[in-house]
Formats: sequence, C-alpha cells, structure tokens
Amino acid sequence: MSKTTLEQWRMLKAVVEHGGFAHAAEAVHKSQSSINHAVHKLQDQLGVALLEVKGRKAHLTEAGALLLRRAERLLEQSEQLEDIATGLAAGTEAELRLAIDEVFPQCFLADALQAFSNQFPNTRIQLFETVLSGGAEKLVAGEVDILIAGSAPQGFMGNPLLRAEFIAVASAEHPLHRLQRELSLDDLRQHRQIVIRDSALHDSRDSGWLGAEQRWTVSHVATSADMVSRGMGYAWLPSTRVAEGLESGILRELPLGKASRRYAELNLIHADQETAGPAARALEKLLAQTCAGMR
Repeated sequence: MSKTTLEQWRMLKAVVEHGGFAHAAEAVHKSQSSINHAVHKLQDQLGVALLEVKGRKAHLTEAGALLLRRAERLLEQSEQLEDIATGLAAGTEAELRLAIDEVFPQCFLADALQAFSNQFPNTRIQLFETVLSGGAEKLVAGEVDILIAGSAPQGFMGNPLLRAEFIAVASAEHPLHRLQRELSLDDLRQHRQIVIRDSALHDSRDSGWLGAEQRWTVSHVATSADMVSRGMGYAWLPSTRVAEGLESGILRELPLGKASRRYAELNLIHADQETAGPAARALEKLLAQTCAGMR
C-alpha cells in the first residue's frame, strides 16, 4: 500500500505555488492547519525533508523538487482519469472511428480535428483515409462510426458537406498542351492516365475516365498528383490538391471544354444517427462549419 496520498501531494504543490501555507489555504479553500498537517505528515511518512523556510516563504528542498516533479505527473493523470470518467458518465465516446475519402480537403479535416481535440481531449480518434467505395465498405461492416464519402451506402442517410471539384490537369510540359487546341477523347487515349484505385476490398472500382490505352493505377491522391506534376501522365484531381501547382504554372488545366471539370457531393454519414454520442455530433458540426464556405 502507498504511504502517501494524492491529496497530500496536491497540498504540497499548493504551498510551493502560492509561496506559503496561508496563501495555499486561501487558494484551495482549506484551513491552514489542515494543509500544514498534510505536508508535515507527508515528510514524516517519506522520511525526507521536502520544504525549508527562507524568510517568510517555504521553498522546496532538492529532494522535494525531485519528488514533486514526479508527483505532478500522477496528479495530472488523476485529473485526466476524472475527466474521462465524467465524460463517460455523460455519454461521451471514448473513441471515434472515421473513414474520410481522400478527396476531402485535408486542411478542412485538420481544422475540424484540431477544434475537436480542444473540446474532447480524451476521445481517441482512429482515422481511415479511403478512396471511392472503401469507406462505405467499412461503414457497412461496422468498422467506422462516421464516413465522409460521395454517397451513402444502402440503408444509410448522409448530410451534405461540400461539393468537391475535380480538374483534368497535366504538367505544363505535357505533350497534350503542345497541341494548342481543345482536346478530344481520341487525344486522351494516346497518353497515360493516372487512376486512383478504389480502396474497397470487394466490388471495387477505379476513379476517372479510364479510356486511355496507357493507364497507371495508384492508391493515393497524393501519389497521382506527384506523378502528374512530374509529367508522367494526366488525371482528374481535386481542385484543392492542384491549386498550388496551377497557380505556380507547374500544372495546367487540360483544354477539354466543360469536360475538364467534374463535381461530386461529399456527405457525412453516421453509422447510427440516433445513437451518435456528443463527441460524434460535435465533430459533425465542426466539419460542417469548416466546409460552409465551399457550398
């Protein structure tokens, strides 16, 4: 059994932070005698001098400073345990599992999760970055609590978040740009297309036009964007992923008329809307707020 209690260490910390027993008593709303008794009993139990009085203030001894540093970690962990217990008692989820399609803007996701972390610091997040029907497959299998994807699988309902835009792009030096005219499908067939692989394990489908004779299939949007920037092919990519390249001139939009741009609605889908807890509902609200300007 432990000789000391967390309350004793908490009293010692108060004495040090407030410079004496009287000020500590005011700060923690206890009598000066009870704090004095707790700290002296702590020293007696440990057999080590923790405080020494210099002038009118109590200061830690070298041993006291070392021990209090270790004790502060225990105090922090104790507070975290109590916070977690309070959250669980209120129905707050201990963990949320998210499947997010890779076309969802990364900056929006990061902003929402950062704000969520401030509100629910003790809720763990498991993030699955998926492509096409990969996220829906996880939702149906009961592997995630929240899905952001283009459409809700059968039996689920989604709430619209934003309209994602895809732009047909190629490197500024790509041969297609040298034609200096509006391109046809026959023109595209003569060059390599970079296609995004569906992350679903079953009933998968790849992303894009898929009419090119030459085709490379990759697993991530970032890989496709990098290959396109290097002149290795063309692709329809999320506008948020190619904006910088277009602005700098590394990438150019392919002259395909209206066909150069495509759009897809992204929706947020709960595994079970009715039983979603406060953390899940708060995250949905934060995601909606970050996407408000894109609708």
